[in-house]
Amino acid sequence: MSAPTLRPPAPAVPSRPAPAPLRPSGLTWTVLRLHRAALLAWVAALLVAGAVLTWMYVIAPDAGVAGGPCATPPVDGLPDCATVDAMTTDDLYDAGLDLIATALSYLMVPVAAWAGAALIGRELEDGTAQLAWTQSVTPVRWLATKLAVPAVLLTAGTAAVVLLHVGVRRDGNGNLLGPWYDSDIYLSIGPTAAAYGLAGLALGALAGLVLRKALPAAGAAFAVTLALSHLMQALRPSLWPTTTITGRTALELPPDVLVLEHGVVTSDGRRIGNDLACVGSETQAQLRACMKNSRLSDFWATVHPESHFWPLQLVESGVLLAVAGAAAAASFTLLRRRTA
Repeated sequence: MSAPTLRPPAPAVPSRPAPAPLRPSGLTWTVLRLHRAALLAWVAALLVAGAVLTWMYVIAPDAGVAGGPCATPPVDGLPDCATVDAMTTDDLYDAGLDLIATALSYLMVPVAAWAGAALIGRELEDGTAQLAWTQSVTPVRWLATKLAVPAVLLTAGTAAVVLLHVGVRRDGNGNLLGPWYDSDIYLSIGPTAAAYGLAGLALGALAGLVLRKALPAAGAAFAVTLALSHLMQALRPSLWPTTTITGRTALELPPDVLVLEHGVVTSDGRRIGNDLACVGSETQAQLRACMKNSRLSDFWATVHPESHFWPLQLVESGVLLAVAGAAAAASFTLLRRRTA
């Protein structure tokens, strides 16, 4: 009998290491860890805004009743005025929507101050940025990550709150919502809210790079973004061509129309800005008599109808993104020159 063949033992297969948990790493994780207080504040603000808007959605029917007509005694389905007067739901509804709208409208100001002071200025002032540049992190990559991480968080969070706000307003009582062209409402129901936040972030970063100190950078960023906000508010009506309405319909325009100018046409064809001509006429006969006595032939109004909301939003957002892009480009250029 032949001896059995001895086979060598099979080589041991090395065990694969357990996959690492999915989480940010490198510079992204560093930015999140370094600014975790701001991150927690942002998350808390989003949760508060979501809770307030959810509550607004729940109380919208009661707010509509409290803000609507009433009768004493109640007739034809109208509630008793004594009961309606005791309700404060409509006041709470207005206050909640106003709070969210104002917060979104002025979001860019605290974002810019934070970016100038904490995100950029403090690290340049303390020397931690220069230390990071010696740890295999280029200045350009450092700044790109500093801007990209908060930009993503700002855009995602702002978009979520804006969508919730729009949903609540659509299901609410139109008498309690206010016109679309009101400054705070306008900025809180469209893409301009996110565009303002990105512009504030870029301008704050630029202020931090220019001044290299936290407090001066925060003050400069605050002032510049506040001035930009007021400037855009003044220029907003001219961002899209207006519509001119001629005829007696110009006297009774619906509340969803933004009236910029209003006047009369004289018998010789001249247009005059006059908001008070024949406004007291209660009947067509009185109106015709007033026009004849005042030697007027027609009325006119220059307006932005509600259909201009999206064109105005997109143009203003484009301007703000251009400002953000210019500020970011200036920041990278300045950083390259200083760290050449």
